Amino acid sequence: MRVIATPHVSERAMLAALREAFGDLSHSEVAGPGQFVVDLPDGGDVIHYPAVLPGAGVYAVKVSPYLPQEAGPAVVTAWTMLVSLSSGQPVALLDASDLTVERTAATTVLAADHLLPPDARTAAVIGYGRIGRAHARYLRHVRPGMAVRAYAPQRPEHVGDGVEAVADIRQALAGADLVMLCTSAADDVIDPRNLAPGVVVTSISTNAPGAREIPPAAVPDIEVYVDARTTLDVATELVQAAGSGWDPDAVRGDLADLVADKAQLPSGQRPVYFRSVGLGIEDAAVAWAAYEYDNETTEGRS
Repeated sequence: MRVIATPHVSERAMLAALREAFGDLSHSEVAGPGQFVVDLPDGGDVIHYPAVLPGAGVYAVKVSPYLPQEAGPAVVTAWTMLVSLSSGQPVALLDASDLTVERTAATTVLAADHLLPPDARTAAVIGYGRIGRAHARYLRHVRPGMAVRAYAPQRPEHVGDGVEAVADIRQALAGADLVMLCTSAADDVIDPRNLAPGVVVTSISTNAPGAREIPPAAVPDIEVYVDARTTLDVATELVQAAGSGWDPDAVRGDLADLVADKAQLPSGQRPVYFRSVGLGIEDAAVAWAAYEYDNETTEGRS
């Protein structure tokens, strides 16, 4: 089994791997499994992200421990193992910490590219740490003409690379066609009901207990898309909205639908919301892409 400590996938290859994986999922009779969480006795947990890549002939599972510490920040790691479906033997073990940041941003941007109109001009990134910067980078890759503003209250000095730093969220949101929420919040960051019809808002998950970035009360008034239907059982604001009477069948499509052009596209009459929580199919696709890249570079050196 090969251990790949510093896996690499280019932005182009990352997006291509995700498009292919979700495209395959769209016409598969087997639904992609969701996350599985194992709570640890002394606090923390380990999330498992399983998936099958039939074309590659591998089963993959990413495990991501979250280990709170008495002093200092929690320890968070991520490792993906690829297992051959023919031999049953492990093929590779990859450090997935950086890959997770990349696939999270690439997944958001892949969805946003399908949900935005062709003439979308301005994007706002709320929260500009590693994941926020990756979101901006992938957006520049698929929509190079869009201007990007970032609100980064903790570390504004990290804003650069053609991204405009702004002083507050209101300034970031003004006139934005796309709002990418990249915070570690466990409570509301914005209310999409205050945005113009057609504005696309994206949100990701974090390790914060009950993580959410919009109020559950807003969900019935926006057009909701998800990375997968299993997200409806995980995303806090969607779960709480359903508990208050919102019908999950109102979801207009998942990412596989969008990639395959099967989803109902935004009507332009209400704000649009894409919610992702991270899926094993994403981790499997990018791990396989990294494994193939490592094979190519290894052969090139031999």
